[in-house]
Amino acid sequence: MTPAARLQAAIEIVDEVIAGARSGGAAADTIIARYFRDRRYAGSSDRRAVRELVYAAIRRAGEIPADGRAALIGLIADNPDLAALFNGAPHAPAPIGIEEAPAAGSPLPAWLEKKLAARLDPSEFHALLGRAPLDLRANRLKTDRASLLAQFPEATAGVHASDAFRLPEGTQVDRLPEWREGLFEIQDEGSQLIVEACAARAGLLAIDLCAGGGGKTLALAAAMANMGRLIACDVDRGRLSGLAPRASRAGATMIEQRLIDGGREREGLADLAAGADLVLVDAPCSGSGTWRRNPEGRWRLTPASLDRLTTVQRHVLTLGAELVAVGGALVYAVCSLLPEEGAGQIDAFLARHPDFRPDPLAFGRASGVGRMLTPARDGTDGFFVARLVRA
Repeated sequence: MTPAARLQAAIEIVDEVIAGARSGGAAADTIIARYFRDRRYAGSSDRRAVRELVYAAIRRAGEIPADGRAALIGLIADNPDLAALFNGAPHAPAPIGIEEAPAAGSPLPAWLEKKLAARLDPSEFHALLGRAPLDLRANRLKTDRASLLAQFPEATAGVHASDAFRLPEGTQVDRLPEWREGLFEIQDEGSQLIVEACAARAGLLAIDLCAGGGGKTLALAAAMANMGRLIACDVDRGRLSGLAPRASRAGATMIEQRLIDGGREREGLADLAAGADLVLVDAPCSGSGTWRRNPEGRWRLTPASLDRLTTVQRHVLTLGAELVAVGGALVYAVCSLLPEEGAGQIDAFLARHPDFRPDPLAFGRASGVGRMLTPARDGTDGFFVARLVRA
C-alpha cells in the first residue's frame, strides 16, 4: 500500500469506529482486524501504519468527529506532511477543500473535561490518551518476579505492585514460552494494586463478584496460594467462559465459577450470605481510566449511560455487602476517574451501611475515603479503589 492508500484505509476504518460509537457497535480493535481480514494484500507494515494513523486520529479528537476524513485531517496540525497525501490519486483521499481546515485538538469531550477539571491537572487529560505500557504480573503459583527479570534482561520491575514488571511495547507476549507455561499474565500495574488492596491470604473464603474474564481472580488465587475457597461470579456467560483456560495455564486450581442469573442475583448467592472473608466488587464502569487502551470510549460515554452505570454500581455494591461476614472486607474498584463512580459512590454506600468503616490504603492519592491512581502520576491506568471492613 502507498502512504496515501494507508491514509484512505485509516479514514474508512475511523468511519466505522464513529458509526460503532454512535450505535454501540464493535470496538476499534475489532473493526481494524475485520478490515484487514478482507484485505489480504496488506502486509504487516501496512497494517501497523494504518493502525497507528487510526489511533492517532481517535486520540486527537475529543469530541466525536463528523467523519473519518475530518478526524484524519485533524492530524495535519501535528504532522503537516500528511496534507500532501490528500491528492486524489487512485486509492488516495480527495484533496482537502478550503473549508476543511484541521480542527483544534482537545483530549476530552467538553462535558467530561468540565467534570474532571476539578479533580485532575490538565496534564492528566493528555496522559489518559497516551500509549499504555505493557504491564505483566509474575504468577506466584509458578515463579516470582526476580526469576522473570533474570530471564528477560529487557524487562523492568514495576514501581508499585510487588509482582509487576514491564516488557518493551510491541513484545508479542503470546508467542513467549513463559507465557504459554503460565509464568505471567498481562495485567496493568494499577489492576494488580487493587488485588493487593484485598490483602488476600491462604484459607479465606473470597468472592470476586464481577469476575469477567478473571484477571483479578487469577491474581487472588496466587495471593491465596491455591488454598481456601475463591468464587468467581458474573452474569455474563461469555466473559466468564474465558476464565477456565486461563486458570488452567496459570495452575490456579482453587477457583469455583458461578454464573449468576441477572435480576435474581440474591438467589444465586444465598448460600454465601454474610459468610465471606473478602468480597471484591470490580464494578462495571465507564472505563474512563482505560482510555489509553480504548480511546474511542470517550465517544461512547454519555451522561445517560453514566447514570445507568452508577445505578448498576449501587446495586452490585449492595449485593457485595450482603456477602461480607462480620470482620470481613469489601473492596470496591472501578477503572474510572469520574467522581460519581468512585468517591461519590462509596460516600453514598457508607451513608446507607453504617456497619462498614473505611480501611485506609497507602498507594495513589486520596479520593474521599478511597484512593485514586492516574496515568500521569502513577504510570498506571486510572482507578478508584476503596477497602471497607464490616464492623
